Amino acid sequence: MHIDTLKIFCDLVDFRSFSKTADKHVVSQSAVSQQLAQLELEHKCQLLNRRKRPMEVTAAGEIFYKAARDIIDRYEHLRSELSELNASTKSRINVGAIYSIGMHTLPKYIKRFMVKKSNVNVHVDYFVAEKLYELVLSGELDIGLVAAPRFDKRLEVLPFEDEALVLVCSPKHPLAKVSEIDIPKLQFERFIGFEEGTPTRELIDGIFQRYNITVRPVMEFDNIETVKKAVEINSGVSILPEPTVLQELEGGTLKAIEFEDEKFVRPTGIIVRKDRLLSADARYLIELLRKKS
Repeated sequence: MHIDTLKIFCDLVDFRSFSKTADKHVVSQSAVSQQLAQLELEHKCQLLNRRKRPMEVTAAGEIFYKAARDIIDRYEHLRSELSELNASTKSRINVGAIYSIGMHTLPKYIKRFMVKKSNVNVHVDYFVAEKLYELVLSGELDIGLVAAPRFDKRLEVLPFEDEALVLVCSPKHPLAKVSEIDIPKLQFERFIGFEEGTPTRELIDGIFQRYNITVRPVMEFDNIETVKKAVEINSGVSILPEPTVLQELEGGTLKAIEFEDEKFVRPTGIIVRKDRLLSADARYLIELLRKKS
């Protein structure tokens, strides 16, 4: 058996799709099918039930999957430790974050990390939340940073920062004159929000439901930067994490108003796959992220 074959099998289990697995490994679906058949022939058992839609993992497949994941992680851990022994070769940590965390919160932690670990390459990419979970589970990312983290038995979720939520509006908006506001006063306000399905949208919708508030949605976007631009031109108000608007507050293009009722926060979290063996450098980065100071 080759490590690449084990990786293909594990991705088949994770994706439950021959086409997605083939695309990831840049091979044909036929090649993926042949490698699975070879594994089943070699071990004289069925690993996946292809007649089900989506296909199901057999009892033997579950055992094989856990062992394969362990072998892959130990192999990657070995490669990482060997790389760390070679000072001329930088070890690499693959980090993924939703755009708002990656742009506004993460950089200060990366700077602190690089002071101590200047020989480590921390590669940061931005993804939507759903993609982040997929990439952490598939092993392509060592660490993920998400908002309003969801439970998944395959993931370890560690608390990151609780970001204060504030009402934001244009300096030209009538509410810009107040420093605090009762959330019920947002009833029927023109509101700029996030697209359905985004964790921050679900969080804010939950707040409105608790206070029995109905707003007038005028625009919906999939990222904070576009929401901010719409608020700046006075198209409506929004509720955003305070760390994401500090630059606009300093520049005077947005006004932030705190809530009187209670302190609303957007929890954020660090996600890692439970069975993944992380390098010493990756573990140190997680430790640094959790200190929040």
